[in-house]
Amino acid sequence: MSFGEIGRCIVLSALFSVTTCNVYRVDNSMGPGRRFDGIGGLSGGGATSKLLVNYPKKYRDQILDYLFKPNFAASLQILKVEIGGDGQSTEGTEASHMHNEWDENYQRGYEWWIMTEAKKRNPDILLYGLPWAFPGWIGGGSRDNPYTNVTRTADYVTRWLLGAKKFYNLTIDYVGIWNEKPYDVTYIKTLRKNLDTNQLGHVKIVAADGGWDIASHIGADQELDAAIDYIGAHYPGTTTTKAALTTGKQLWSSEDYSTFNDNTGGGCWARILNQNFVNGNMTSTISWNLIASYYDALPFPSCGLMTADSPWSGHYDVASPIWMTAHTTQFTAPGWKYLPHGSGVGKLAHGGSYVSLVSPNQKDLTIILETMSHDHSLCIRPALPAYNVIPQNVSLQLSGDLAKIQQLNVWYSKLAFGKNKTSVLFKKLSPLKVQDGKITLSVGLDEVYTLTSLTLGNKGSYPDPPASKPFPDTYVEDFEGYPLHAEPMDFTQQTGSYEVVSGSHSHGNVLRQVVLQTPVFWCKADEVDKSLNVIGNSKWSDVYVSTDVAIGGINGTTGVYVAARVDQGGCQSWESKGIFFFLFPSDKKFILTNDLARTMPLKEGEATGAVNGWNTLELAVEGNFALGRLNKKALFNVTVPSTPAHGFVAIGTDSYGIADFDNVRIKSSHSQ
Repeated sequence: MSFGEIGRCIVLSALFSVTTCNVYRVDNSMGPGRRFDGIGGLSGGGATSKLLVNYPKKYRDQILDYLFKPNFAASLQILKVEIGGDGQSTEGTEASHMHNEWDENYQRGYEWWIMTEAKKRNPDILLYGLPWAFPGWIGGGSRDNPYTNVTRTADYVTRWLLGAKKFYNLTIDYVGIWNEKPYDVTYIKTLRKNLDTNQLGHVKIVAADGGWDIASHIGADQELDAAIDYIGAHYPGTTTTKAALTTGKQLWSSEDYSTFNDNTGGGCWARILNQNFVNGNMTSTISWNLIASYYDALPFPSCGLMTADSPWSGHYDVASPIWMTAHTTQFTAPGWKYLPHGSGVGKLAHGGSYVSLVSPNQKDLTIILETMSHDHSLCIRPALPAYNVIPQNVSLQLSGDLAKIQQLNVWYSKLAFGKNKTSVLFKKLSPLKVQDGKITLSVGLDEVYTLTSLTLGNKGSYPDPPASKPFPDTYVEDFEGYPLHAEPMDFTQQTGSYEVVSGSHSHGNVLRQVVLQTPVFWCKADEVDKSLNVIGNSKWSDVYVSTDVAIGGINGTTGVYVAARVDQGGCQSWESKGIFFFLFPSDKKFILTNDLARTMPLKEGEATGAVNGWNTLELAVEGNFALGRLNKKALFNVTVPSTPAHGFVAIGTDSYGIADFDNVRIKSSHSQ
């Protein structure tokens, strides 16, 4: 017998011979249960919104409305962002507000922009910051431990929170510890004290953005218990632990989903939005990622609530997870409360689940039912145990004050699978009359129903965006059109951090690689100690690229490069293959290699004509041949391997350190 079942009835149906009708009690007479904290999306972890800012304003505003505008589409209630740390964190590197101990700047990156845009649309949206990597100086010589000086790390995070308020009038509501990495109890306590000392007592700590392990420490440490407000776990598979429940704290799935956003991804999202609470008492679920706005050849393509990876065309896709989100967010708000298990929350007898939430005054009710079948709701992680769902009739008995409700408005989705089948996404149906406190409906497979006393609800839309087009085959950039410290359009830094700075009089604005030492890294990409900044079409094969380069006189890198056919990004950047043309001006040497790590040399020799200031590198790759020129003089014309056959263009540095780039020119003869 499922939670909330109070009786059975037999209903004849034209679709089913004889179907058992299960009756589920929705009752607030014993008071509400846990507070609902909201549904959110995650920008970062990392660089997942990189291409969004590049869109033409018309289409960019439409995309932002689909994500954040209340009563329009996803109507997200929480926006979680990465606190940039100059290290690779999945799709790229996000810039730190403090590259170095002596440096503090709040004009870098795009998370400030996206938070501001979200607040512009929904002033009530809640904001949450979390580090993935930390700049190298935080580690004090350690590449894998940001806690060598907990006071220093707490001050670094606190400065980010203060900067959000000072420069953007953004109040950050939540802060995390270190994404999916070890936590440090002393650091958490120090952070809480530092927040309170700096008039940031309103900022709540979510710990530890990994597993549930921290629950056992909370139970044994009163000071830690007082410091932590929420326990946040990642990809919990809708379940929690006894230790976490025993703490009495609000439990969150503070990162979940990360699944391709087709209809199976929509089914995954619909299922976990309900069942994270039904099975695990989790009162918030946050999607990684908010929007898949990065090159589709990078890891986890289209694993966002929607996809916007073609700013040069203006094309974007509003995927089914947007509308699965709307079933909850358009008819609830943080501060509403779930009804208790057995009184409005539980499993449906023949597969699926239901949750009921009431407004703070308990006058309004929203019920969300989902019947996602196993194979049509698989998430990328964790593995999903087998279960069955069959069509069924569901009867809901409203009790307590809720029995006074006379009508519930209905919003419906059905995810379609197979040829010639069309999904129904967030469609308003006729209201259901409540008779003697009861409503009955027949539910099929892969469906979501929202039943609500609210008269809100809207399936917002815009005209179809332009068709998708490949990245342009000709690209020219002199960086003159950007404000200082901006990241230029379309360049997607994979390791290192690049920003526009004011160069010499002859060059005006230039693009500078600014990371001086290996960050406290989140993944292996940064271990190679080289920076990599990719751009373009991953299908490019025959391509020409040139750039002016100069190495910093102070804190300069050892060398610079241009590259073609670069085949890797993300955490696998360290093993990128391609055709890499390195220049070492001080040694008057060049190296042509088949990989970023320089373990596969193809040609090396004297860099005739190299100077200590600005040099111009040119690389042309066609078929199995590569031509390299330095300051308009040929250095090599050699046969190169046929693999990789295609990939991105890239610029970068041989080691962390200052290097400037200007006047980038790319021409692809055709794409493969």
